[in-house]
Amino acid sequence: MAAPPDREHLSALSLELLPTDPLLLILSFLDYRDLVSCCYLNQRLNQLSSHDPLWKRHCKKYWLISEEEKSRRNQSWKAIFTSTYSDLGRYIRYYATLKKAWDDLERYLGQWCPRMISSLKESAREEDLDAVEAQIRCKLPDDYRCSFRIHNGQKLVVPGLMGSMALSNHYRSEDLLDIDTAAGGFQQRLGLKQCLPLTFCIHTGLSQYMALESVEGRNKYEIFYQCPDQTARKPSAIVMFITGTSYLEWFTSYVNEVVTGGYPIIRDQIFRYVHDKKSVATTEDITVSVSTSFLPELSSVHPPHYFFTYRIRIEMSKDALPEKTCQLESRYWRITNAKGDVDEVQGPGVVGEFPIIGPGKVYEYTSCTTFTTTSGYMEGYYTFHCLYYKDRFFNVTIPRFHMVCPTFKVSTA
Repeated sequence: MAAPPDREHLSALSLELLPTDPLLLILSFLDYRDLVSCCYLNQRLNQLSSHDPLWKRHCKKYWLISEEEKSRRNQSWKAIFTSTYSDLGRYIRYYATLKKAWDDLERYLGQWCPRMISSLKESAREEDLDAVEAQIRCKLPDDYRCSFRIHNGQKLVVPGLMGSMALSNHYRSEDLLDIDTAAGGFQQRLGLKQCLPLTFCIHTGLSQYMALESVEGRNKYEIFYQCPDQTARKPSAIVMFITGTSYLEWFTSYVNEVVTGGYPIIRDQIFRYVHDKKSVATTEDITVSVSTSFLPELSSVHPPHYFFTYRIRIEMSKDALPEKTCQLESRYWRITNAKGDVDEVQGPGVVGEFPIIGPGKVYEYTSCTTFTTTSGYMEGYYTFHCLYYKDRFFNVTIPRFHMVCPTFKVSTA
């Protein structure tokens, strides 16, 4: 059995004698906090922790710095990480996620809604955000502050960044408010105490609010549309349609819907229709697909009145024969609410029109319905007649599509 090494031999195996490459490999797995801590342990680790390639990963992970950006700055990776951290370090948990969301959104808008790009404001300064906190006497969440360090919302213009909706003579387009305008709309009145508006529509006066404190039945940082309780004697009784649990979740989920094509672009505007991939049906050469949207500004919980709009797309395959051209004659709807109550509607045309559909042609229209329950669904068929074979009529299936009201809360005010 070998004798144990003596103390003199152990002291010879010091950190100074270990080869550099294995140590750099170990350091490459450390997070930035541990890498900084190594700088204070001894001289050898201080030297190794300053090895510039070690900081490349952290610059890309936390600040999304590209090789091109590094070349433009003409700084080392460590210098870039350090200088960025000194400015944005408090937001390191959120910055990469929000910066990517903003970058993705700007690229998408540049392609599909270019005039909206010019409405985006430059970043807010840290002292601007601090001044707003002092003004409203409430702390802003770091994810909100971080987003506004990237873009300070939007100018009050149309179309709004946060989506539009149009139905007959009703139109809504929501802007993402800049920090000063939002602070000016900060609420302290009963029913909306300590609520900060995030969006605003100049046509309807509609806003989405963020609760900065857990008061009046709300959770802290919850985001919602307000809805007055029309049956209550006190106007301060507010019901809330919840749209997000935090600013990060609210903003990034919206951006994801936009950039993945979940929301359609219509006339250079983002329309907040949600398309269910199951809501598609094909009959012969004609495909019908449906997307829906809930309109909080036209809805109420007390009394129960839930307003939905739906957009229908009717398209004939481009490979269809010319003699398949046909005209829509009538519609039939079967409408079912959450209680199982059924209404049937039948009538000529759609929204007063009798569209003709030919190979490769598309017809789209928007309509609406209301429920006294928080959800319901519709299905039915269109009756077409062929223009080539005058006596031929056939039905085209409208797929079942569901409409569900967002989660809501009743205020305790």
